[in-house]
Amino acid sequence: MLGEARCLALLDAALAVCDCDQAEAILYSTNSSLTRFAESVIHQNVAERDVMISVRAILGKRIGCARGNQPTEDEARAVARRAADLARLSAEDEHFVSLPGPQPLPDVPTYSDATAASTPEQRAEAVRAIVSVAERSAARASGSYAADTAEIAVANSLGVRAYTPATEASLITVVADDDSSGYAEWRGTDISKLNAVEIADIAAGKCAEARGAESIDPGEYTVILEPLAVGDMLSMLAYMGLGAMAFQEGRSFMSGRIGEKLAGDNITLWDDATDPRHCPMPFDWEGVPKRKVTLIENGIARGVVYDSYTANKEGKESTGHAFPAPNTFGPSPVHLFLAPGEAALDEMILSTDRGILVTRFHYTNIVHEKQTIFTGMTRDGTFLIENGKISHPINNLRFTQSILDALSNVQMISRDPELVEYAYVPALKITNFTFTS
Repeated sequence: MLGEARCLALLDAALAVCDCDQAEAILYSTNSSLTRFAESVIHQNVAERDVMISVRAILGKRIGCARGNQPTEDEARAVARRAADLARLSAEDEHFVSLPGPQPLPDVPTYSDATAASTPEQRAEAVRAIVSVAERSAARASGSYAADTAEIAVANSLGVRAYTPATEASLITVVADDDSSGYAEWRGTDISKLNAVEIADIAAGKCAEARGAESIDPGEYTVILEPLAVGDMLSMLAYMGLGAMAFQEGRSFMSGRIGEKLAGDNITLWDDATDPRHCPMPFDWEGVPKRKVTLIENGIARGVVYDSYTANKEGKESTGHAFPAPNTFGPSPVHLFLAPGEAALDEMILSTDRGILVTRFHYTNIVHEKQTIFTGMTRDGTFLIENGKISHPINNLRFTQSILDALSNVQMISRDPELVEYAYVPALKITNFTFTS
């Protein structure tokens, strides 16, 4: 690792030569390790180190951005000069007001020594354990096991100086045979909290239960979505319109609807990057402190997330959701939380006369942003529920569904949330969920 002093010194070198009215410099250093396995054999083991230095230069309302990837002061200065040159050639952005100024940053646990010190041998032992579990089920294991260490530093000419180290690990596995498959994953900051055998047991159990799947007719069903499927659905909702740019441009389902009822009374959705149950982060890519933002409260639209550019357009403060410039998409929440309920998954199944249990979704895509309609397939464990019990596995189905309609038809919410890719979420029991083929 470069360390805080070295990271900020590189950014200071860039700012010192950036001939402009305002300037921002970002450093993102990563050490990424990945082990991939398929057919119960490790087939790829890679490690990558990279550094990005990015500079945003502002001349009046003209903005230029440039990047480099050498952690030297000469490179930082060269990137800054290119950014200033590009600013001189750029058209004016009438909506730009200013870069953000310095603010106190929260203290959140972003780093794990265990993750940073993890080795290929440790990952190989975890894969060996997963393969053993799969073999006991007469199946094969595939997946990936990653451990990443990063440093993020942001500085600007208005006095922002922010630095944090960060770690993140993930294990994804599919246990499959010729007839069925099961999926499970784990994500977190601290790799020492990962139990690979537990993850493998879940995937192998799904695979065994999914053998002998039968077809059923498409139509509207009561569904029980496990956290993986819920997280996918809510990430799509965030992408569709929980950021300020889409909101301001009228593309968001939230546009003109703040204070209106959008979902059921039991739905409260927020974003909080400082919560250690997620993979926390103290500040965004402008060095602005991350803030908890309530997006939907008891079904009522409450707000969207902002970076400094979109916040200045409305005379508001940034919520700490900026991405590195240049960014044409705008801010977006990536630390989502959905309020849990009081039910156990078994209780949700027991209460269902006829429905479908969905492990996860696959290849989800947007159909209509304003109506929050998305489509995709079920995958790696889809089961028919009859008379309060799982009766048999079924073949995968395509769904086409409004997310807000689904969130308006939630009958039960589990009490045990799980961390998936962008969200910490429980399972949901939803009525009238539409499968189209």
